[in-house]
Amino acid sequence: MITTKINAKPHAGQLEVHNSDARFKVLSAGRRWGKTRLGVNECLDVAAQGGRAWWVSPSYKTSEVGWRPLRQIVCKIPGAEIRLVDRVVNFPGGGFVAVRSADNPDSLRGEGLDFVVMDECAFMQKEAWTEAIRPALSDRQGKVLFISTPKGRNWLWEIYQRGVSGEEGWQSWTFPTANNPFIAKEEIEAAKRDLPEMIFRQEYLAEFIDDAGGVFRRVQEAAVLEPKEYEEGKQYIAGVDVAASVDFTVVSVLDAESKDQVYLDRFNRVDYPVLIDRLEAVYRRYHLTSMVVESNSIGRPVIDELVTRGLNIVPFTTTSATKQSIIQNLQAAFENGQIRIINNPILIGELLSFESKRNASGGFSYSAPDGMNDDCVMSLAIAWYGVNSGGTILWLEE
Repeated sequence: MITTKINAKPHAGQLEVHNSDARFKVLSAGRRWGKTRLGVNECLDVAAQGGRAWWVSPSYKTSEVGWRPLRQIVCKIPGAEIRLVDRVVNFPGGGFVAVRSADNPDSLRGEGLDFVVMDECAFMQKEAWTEAIRPALSDRQGKVLFISTPKGRNWLWEIYQRGVSGEEGWQSWTFPTANNPFIAKEEIEAAKRDLPEMIFRQEYLAEFIDDAGGVFRRVQEAAVLEPKEYEEGKQYIAGVDVAASVDFTVVSVLDAESKDQVYLDRFNRVDYPVLIDRLEAVYRRYHLTSMVVESNSIGRPVIDELVTRGLNIVPFTTTSATKQSIIQNLQAAFENGQIRIINNPILIGELLSFESKRNASGGFSYSAPDGMNDDCVMSLAIAWYGVNSGGTILWLEE
């Protein structure tokens, strides 16, 4: 059997992604970081071991970005075959890499796959992933490497958050162009001078820039804090969004005077007694003035138990009217620079992806995008209500 070694010479960032055991890897990286080289080498590695790999691009024209280096490398491998018309390279052991276009997601159906690179996937239709690629992975438990520069907060942002939040099987990275040691610093500085700030941040820093329709603005400016322990003489108030099962219970603690966030805890799938003990521990740790707890669903028995333990608990009933009120108050706090929060990627991700829709009545409804969570947002909004209400119950009718 012939063994071919490709001297890839990955830089540190590429090696970090390669070495990850995650099944679904989401890589947001700046221009010229080396996304293409990484993806091509990953495809070749799978095919060389007899696996089925696809390189999927937004269009036939853009697929040349991956197809060109594939050809250049494969032509040096003894026994490998390059089929130019079909854009497929076949390996002697039966493995292959096929280059495909996502401009028509229906054309991606049919074949069971071991590995897929979705190149510049922020510029593809979401259906290319959900309706075509994801089902093609099931029978062979295939893996995916999503590589792209960001494009606002579209579906790439959504799957990026799955890795950030630690969902099983997912891992996400952000690497700016400067992370590539082979790109001259002077070139990056020149681009910074020549490009509008928002474009530079997106294309070279790989940041997911706020969409026009986002609810919360100036989030990154506010996310400058680290968690802080209790300080003698200070008063603290907590907001709690209680989860029934799959969602997360989240506790946010704010300094009542500065209104800075000092603590964030997020957990799920714990037994009821553990949940109660965990909330009480936060209460005692910060000597809370009050803890505002959502009373919907299992929140009421949680509140009752905490009260029996001698804690000052303020119930908060979430309705469409009360939710609109606390979200808009939190929105104003960010807009006016009145709040600072912990630099936590899950909290930041939820805030930046939070959505609003206008109802027929003229009001607004607020929620996370489909498949995402808003527990951190709600906990923070309830805590913000708490520090501004003096610990009174908010009574608002639908």
